[in-house]
Amino acid sequence: MTGAALGHPVYRDMPTTIFEQMSALARETGAINLGQGFPDTPGPADILNVAADALLSRSNQYPPMAGLPELRAAVASHYAAHQGLALTPQDVIVTSGATEAIAATLLALVQPGDEVLVLAPLYDAYLPLIERAGGVAKVVRLTPPEWRITQAALAAASPRTRFLLMNNPVNPTGIVLRDGELALLARFCVDRDLIAICDEVWEHLTFDGLRHRPLMAQPGMGERTVKIGSAGKIFSLTGWKVGWMCAAPADCHAALARAHQFLTFTTPPNLQWAVAKGLAKPVEWFGAIRADYQASRDRLVTGLRAAGFVLLPSQATWFVCVDLPASGIAMDDREFCERIVRDAGVAAIPISAFYPDEPVTHLVRLCFSKADAVLDEAVARLADFRRRVVAGSGEGR
Repeated sequence: MTGAALGHPVYRDMPTTIFEQMSALARETGAINLGQGFPDTPGPADILNVAADALLSRSNQYPPMAGLPELRAAVASHYAAHQGLALTPQDVIVTSGATEAIAATLLALVQPGDEVLVLAPLYDAYLPLIERAGGVAKVVRLTPPEWRITQAALAAASPRTRFLLMNNPVNPTGIVLRDGELALLARFCVDRDLIAICDEVWEHLTFDGLRHRPLMAQPGMGERTVKIGSAGKIFSLTGWKVGWMCAAPADCHAALARAHQFLTFTTPPNLQWAVAKGLAKPVEWFGAIRADYQASRDRLVTGLRAAGFVLLPSQATWFVCVDLPASGIAMDDREFCERIVRDAGVAAIPISAFYPDEPVTHLVRLCFSKADAVLDEAVARLADFRRRVVAGSGEGR
């Protein structure tokens, strides 16, 4: 072909995501994949059976664009029971995954030149989606080990800032935002007249007695928040790609619906019926899921610490971060990830991949949503790798 390069510049020169790169290396080398975040179990059998039965016995034609009434009602009822939110089914739009919800929200609301405040480290889809919508990302850089949001950090905002796009609980840091930070962000949004786009896909995966508190519940935020959730994360069914976006203001909700109808329009109805059934499960069921993942986290952390690794606290998500220099490893995060996938047979994710610039380069993210035997084997391989690296550097002699 001749003429100008094909493709929008936001996407044309963009590399494959680090998650797909590391998963591809894991497949190529046979490594244990602790990089990309997905469980290695089939998921809850009863929810799978509802989806299978619905596929054979119920309609497989287009469901309503905004989602099946049963699922929209289930989302609203679920948030009332678990987070005290007063949403109605009409406030909910079902999407094909949370990433589609994020894309639809940005495309619906962001005008060319609008600034969107984001907190780094951040989910890699945020920046290209903001840019494709015509917005300008204003990045607030957070640093370990506390990853705190402060008033000074929010000074990156300008008079053109119209939105806050945030993730809580936070991937990749494993942090649950503190009450003071949520109050600070709410006051900031109210004072600046911002709309908050809240990616809360990890809302049920919190540990050690911590509970997720939605920004939407803060004073003044009910009318200026788009809350995004994911059945894939809640039910450990990441391939289903069933999500939703919730917004109370009628004008905002209408814009989201129009954007959604020209993206995916709808989501497989059998999966929607199954998710609706799942969301109606008793509170204790969700507590048991948290306990299971907390046990997996503790198993990986205990094994790695015994092998000499130093880890940052993980309060939520499926991830924990290794501090390389504190662990006696003189490599940056990318070199370490490239070495271990080939030399130790374990795939991980460098935290620097979550920063658009000025990255933190000494932390590596590991996923613990795996079977005990898989975690134990990964620990053994990483322990052996660390022994060889430390011995080669002369430490401990």
